[in-house]
Amino acid sequence: MCRNIKTLANFAPPATEDELRASAIQFVRKLSGANRPSRANEAAFNRAVDEVTAAARQLIRSLTTTAPPRNRDEETRRARERARDRFAEPRRSAFAEPKSEAR
Repeated sequence: MCRNIKTLANFAPPATEDELRASAIQFVRKLSGANRPSRANEAAFNRAVDEVTAAARQLIRSLTTTAPPRNRDEETRRARERARDRFAEPRRSAFAEPKSEAR
């Protein structure tokens, strides 16, 4: 679940309200252990999402850095490259012995 929470600080343009809320929803889902709350817990879940969104907004706006803002397109490209490398099939060496079949 938490893999989907993206870094939102120091981007140009800054994080949108939708991005902040999406990260808050992922965080609350992880904490609660529920992808969707039951009707009995829906109000508490939604209240938590609102509070985490407000805290995230305040945090993002109050952070300072001397680093130049990151480019969203460049960060997306890098993430795709990392995913491609992570999930690619391992390459076999030309000198590797073929697997023997079990009988």
